[in-house]
Amino acid sequence: MDVRKGPNLKLTVLERLLLLRVLPKQGNLTTLRIVRELERDLSFSEEEHAALQFVTEGVSVRWKAENAIDKEVEFGPKARELVLAGLAELDKQEALTLDWLDLCDKFGYVGDDATD
Repeated sequence: MDVRKGPNLKLTVLERLLLLRVLPKQGNLTTLRIVRELERDLSFSEEEHAALQFVTEGVSVRWKAENAIDKEVEFGPKARELVLAGLAELDKQEALTLDWLDLCDKFGYVGDDATD
């Protein structure tokens, strides 16, 4: 049963990896069901792993960019809320980098200091 209904967003490999990091690790039962489905959608299939040939070096991950294909993922209202909360927390900690900018734009996150 898909508990999320909402618009699809086309995401790059980097965006999928980043979003997997920002999803909450705990919450209430209904929130965790949404997180679980998002994790499944954002994760990489066996075929993608073979094509992308991921290499982990410390905290960095590299892949064969020429084999990367964007993936459409559905985000309902609660899923979007969870992502926006994660982005807000990173923003609050001043932990956002340029890698996050496109995701902020895709989700309409403008930050707390947008009125400054």
